[in-house]
Amino acid sequence: MIEKITPLILTFNEAPNIDRTLQHLTWAQKIVVIDSYSTDKTVEILQSYPQVEVFEHKFESFAAQCNYGLEKIQSQWVLSLDADYILSDELIAEIKLLPPEPDADSYSVNFKYCVFGKALRGTLYPARQVLYRKDKAYYQEDGHAHRVSINGYSSALASYIYHDDRKSLDRWLNAQNKYMIIESKKILTTPNSQLSFSDRIRKQKIIAPLAILFYCLILKQGILDGWAGWYYAFERMLAETLLSIRLIEMEKLLHNQN
Repeated sequence: MIEKITPLILTFNEAPNIDRTLQHLTWAQKIVVIDSYSTDKTVEILQSYPQVEVFEHKFESFAAQCNYGLEKIQSQWVLSLDADYILSDELIAEIKLLPPEPDADSYSVNFKYCVFGKALRGTLYPARQVLYRKDKAYYQEDGHAHRVSINGYSSALASYIYHDDRKSLDRWLNAQNKYMIIESKKILTTPNSQLSFSDRIRKQKIIAPLAILFYCLILKQGILDGWAGWYYAFERMLAETLLSIRLIEMEKLLHNQN
């Protein structure tokens, strides 16, 4: 099975992360990377791995980049990863034990979120379908993010991936600002009946930032992770506060236009 898999990674200025990710993909015969014209040492690091094939492609959206990447892959199976995803040794071993022709068309994997390399007990990061048959997959936009649609049966793997982003806080803040503009548009333009429960809470603006702090520290036991748990909880609270501000701003702009 494992020889039929090609990892697919999107990059843009991922020098702080990409080397650690590639170190856990040395089993792959080929790795396809779609780079959005990085200006740091990302491409230099990528080119130091002989099995990596880099395609530079102007960024339009995450879904468009992923679909472009699928066109460059010849193998039967794809392992879709972010540049800060690190496969655990247990997951690699589990993938190696999959039968050559499994019944499933895709597999979802759980994550362990890391703060400066320290894995947390619990996070908001959901399981994702990361391993799938190429001919069964297509990417679609979902708010500021993207998701893969699988035409077939999905199963789950027991092991996990580390989500360990080492980029600067400034980079994170800039990204969150862009994401929350997109999220606020999605929340305000989608009928309430079609919003998820979490998005309906976020639409209330005041509740979400406080709820997320309680959720991360108490329900997800982040308080037991010490400074790393507090860091993550404050980070998520800041993101939700930024979304609330964006929602208020957008509502006022729409009201003034009317």
